[in-house]
Amino acid sequence: MDSGRPPAPARLDAGTPRRSADDEARRWCEKVTVPLTNSGGSPVTTGTVTFGTHVIDLLGIDWATLTSSQPLPVPIEAGAAVEATWTVCVDAWRVPWGMHVETRDVKVEGN
Repeated sequence: MDSGRPPAPARLDAGTPRRSADDEARRWCEKVTVPLTNSGGSPVTTGTVTFGTHVIDLLGIDWATLTSSQPLPVPIEAGAAVEATWTVCVDAWRVPWGMHVETRDVKVEGN
């Protein structure tokens, strides 16, 4: 039954990212898989995912956090849960020998 009200807006949430090695074994890149859930009443038709990638040394010290953004895999229908994988890289010169990257932070914006 149609209530005459417009559907609720999209509400996109990101789950915990899962990291894996880059296919080309570059220490400045990794694959990041993120579960995405649209718990709103409308589809997500545009948006971005922003990654916070940490540069880590051999002792586990976090030297820097670098951000990058990618487009979302749209559309994400209302009530849908999907997973998407991105290859996330930073400039190679920012990751000296003996260091590696860990993408720990994920933020999504979509509408």
